[in-house]
Amino acid sequence: MIRLLLLLALTFGLASSASADDIAATGRGVVRVVTIAVVDDQVVGFGHGSGFAVAPNRIVTNAHVVDLAERYPDNVVVGIVPTEGTKSYQGKVIAYDSQRDLALIEFTGARLPPSALYTGPMNEGDAVVSLGFPGNVDLATARSAADYIRPMTPVRSEGVLSGRRVLSDIEVLLHTASIARGNSGGPLLDRCGRVIGVNSAITRGEEGDSTFGFAIADTELAGFLRDSKQPYASIGTGCTSIEDRLRQDSDADARATADAASARRDAAAQDALAREGAVEKARTEAAHTRENVMAIAGLLLVAGALVIGSAGLLESRGQRRRGDLGGVDRRRRGARRDHRVRAAAVGRGRRAAVGVAEVAVGDARCGARQADVHADPRTQPDHDLVERGRADRMGRQGLHEPQDAICRCEWALRPRAGAGQ
Repeated sequence: MIRLLLLLALTFGLASSASADDIAATGRGVVRVVTIAVVDDQVVGFGHGSGFAVAPNRIVTNAHVVDLAERYPDNVVVGIVPTEGTKSYQGKVIAYDSQRDLALIEFTGARLPPSALYTGPMNEGDAVVSLGFPGNVDLATARSAADYIRPMTPVRSEGVLSGRRVLSDIEVLLHTASIARGNSGGPLLDRCGRVIGVNSAITRGEEGDSTFGFAIADTELAGFLRDSKQPYASIGTGCTSIEDRLRQDSDADARATADAASARRDAAAQDALAREGAVEKARTEAAHTRENVMAIAGLLLVAGALVIGSAGLLESRGQRRRGDLGGVDRRRRGARRDHRVRAAAVGRGRRAAVGVAEVAVGDARCGARQADVHADPRTQPDHDLVERGRADRMGRQGLHEPQDAICRCEWALRPRAGAGQ
């Protein structure tokens, strides 16, 4: 609701300020020029026209408006009536050019906003505006002679530029803005309120003929001011009125809105592209990272396999080395065992040899004893002498007790078979 009220206020504010355009600004420097002829303190003549300020205290008008004042300066009073305020001011003609139909008036007591001349090109069909005080309007609205010297706003009429012409060797502008007697000396303006001519005359419309106005061209006005050594403001750039500026501002706002919307769309598109690029980049980096990880894992796997293979090779070498060492140990132990076996065999051989010798000795002793036994008269013919223990002795030859094999013959008499029967 508040935004709606603000919008309505801005709308009405713009609408109300539209009247304060460039034309109205120039209109504050437009004046009514009054001439009063006095003879023997008697008013014998009265005339009026229009004019505009080219300096704060100097007015341009038509020469024919102040012709009596130029010819009879002691008997004709020139009055300047501005559009604002409550007073009028007396002036005097300081420059006069009847050929160009232009005059320059100086006054004191007030300062007016000067108008600027447009020195750029004007095309046929361009809009023009006329400001002034037409006499037919005064005749219709004035209630007394005092109304002619009372400040009031100028009348405004619009038309188009119809072309440039030459009238009595003076360049004039032909236009269709409505003017009348009383508009003489008033400005003809472009849409920006810049002076392009000075209204001077009109054609008479007879039997339905169109009425055209004539204005002294800007070129003639600039020449007159230079000849009068009067400085003036001039502009040569093209016209951009307040309406145009408002329209341009509106168009600029619309373009700015459209550009902002386009920029937002472009930014959104760029953001989307950036996001897509970031996602694609992340995917690519992830793929590269995955490939790198896989490659590293493969390398680690190969390295692990190599380590395991190396460990196995080392282990096998260690086992072979240990096996070789064990074989050496076994061979060494076998050699020691063989040495012990050989030593034992040698010992047994030695013992066997000793035993055989002892057995032989024992046998010899046993033989001798047997002979003694047979020679013993106690020997019985029916008994056999039995050798006991021989087998034992012989069986004990492998023992490490050779002394046991020494003849320990025990002979016994065993009856022969069939004895005593």
